[in-house]
Amino acid sequence: MRGRGEADDVDELLAEARSRLRRLTPEEALAAQRDGALLIDTRSHDERRRSGVIPGSLHVPLSVLPWRLDPAVDPELRSPYVGGLKHQLVLVCEHGYSSSLAAATLLDLGSTRVTDLDGGFEAWQARGLPVRPASEPDASVRPGMGLPEPV
Repeated sequence: MRGRGEADDVDELLAEARSRLRRLTPEEALAAQRDGALLIDTRSHDERRRSGVIPGSLHVPLSVLPWRLDPAVDPELRSPYVGGLKHQLVLVCEHGYSSSLAAATLLDLGSTRVTDLDGGFEAWQARGLPVRPASEPDASVRPGMGLPEPV
């Protein structure tokens, strides 16, 4: 019998990750955000600059996501804008694949209220939900430590 995370390929790994999540539609993610959930945009600066961003979302690149959210790490590495792993978190990537894997990783770290946006930013934008131009990143701030996007 194989354990969790022992997949034959990425499709199987993705299916296993998603089996642990209740993924949100764009409309459900917007409602969750309005009720206090934090939308975390894991896309690259280039993707965000090209397509725009969800107002009020927080940019935390995938490469630093666990360190910015885990309350057990050095406080200098944690994002001051995330209420820890118990806060309701909705991860957003471009198409909704890498965010599922990242959400499963956060579950493994002890998050109890994390999921992702089904279809990613592309689905959000296709539904005509609010999008704004991305803010320019502050070069003096570590990746994933910047302010949330203006609403």
